[in-house]
Amino acid sequence: MGCLLCACRFIFFVHEPRDISGTVENHAKIIDFPHFSVVREAVDHTYLGSKQYADINVNSSAYRHIMKEWKILDGEKNLPDSIYVQAYETRIDLMRAVIVGSPGTPYHDGLFFFDICLPFHYPNQPPKVHYISHGYKLNPNILQDGRVCLSLINTWKGDKGERWSPKLTILQTLVSIQALVLNDRPYFNNPALAFAKNNTPPEIEGSSIVYNHIAFEQSCKSMISIMRNPPKNFENFVVCHFRARADMILTAARDYEKGRMMVGMIDQDSVEGVHNVLFNIGRIRLELVDAFSPYISEAEAMINMDDNNDDDDDVVVKTKENMKKHKRDWSKFICFAICIWE
Repeated sequence: MGCLLCACRFIFFVHEPRDISGTVENHAKIIDFPHFSVVREAVDHTYLGSKQYADINVNSSAYRHIMKEWKILDGEKNLPDSIYVQAYETRIDLMRAVIVGSPGTPYHDGLFFFDICLPFHYPNQPPKVHYISHGYKLNPNILQDGRVCLSLINTWKGDKGERWSPKLTILQTLVSIQALVLNDRPYFNNPALAFAKNNTPPEIEGSSIVYNHIAFEQSCKSMISIMRNPPKNFENFVVCHFRARADMILTAARDYEKGRMMVGMIDQDSVEGVHNVLFNIGRIRLELVDAFSPYISEAEAMINMDDNNDDDDDVVVKTKENMKKHKRDWSKFICFAICIWE
């Protein structure tokens, strides 16, 4: 009887397998945007006010190392399909990178922008990295104020072999952020829980699943903010990415909302919290439909809006009104997209 009672404490959710072909692995095929490019000015960069740039000249060690970084990033097939980097002619110490969230993680299809500053003593000093957060905390390592806590760049404690070395590059730093931070189980990025990642008790696994839902919810909010205020020089990238991925993002949001994306066990004590998260995702899904309305058909939007909670009626009305507006303005939007592309 004790075993039966114990077993009843958990609710099982099964993930329905879905075809994720054409996601991050094929991103370069659907987004015609250079993986590495150099533009004229850094207009809205986090580190634009840095005073160190005056000390970097063509004869300095920092200049030579930065040019070496550019060459590595510009190398054929060096950057993964899911990472794009821009540098600046007038501020060679600055870069901006965007990482596309990987399939199988709560960050899939999200866009994560990072501003990078290479200090005067680079590479003896690590790069400064700031996440453009839009006020959302996505991860134990990526905070609401944009701080990136990672031992690799000496912003988090770690063993000597995990910390910055002059032999490391910006490419390795970005790949590490994607693999170590924006991963499939971000709950275990918390050092206090690292011990349980490979041998996870059911109650901790349940907390991890709930955390993934929260991370997806925050990622969706971030998507909406990015669509409304895309980073400078990435406007056309944002348009093309979400036009290509809108349907898959909405499908994922529906799956999360209905509990189909939870794999494993949820402790009964966590059920109320899970329901709250699922309700929030339901509302955010409708906000996504509104934000994606220029990129999806009216039929697709209506399908997503019809499957809503009664409490979401205000969002549905607003979204349907916007769909009518976007339908009228569709030709204007296409012209705008072509203009910024050129």
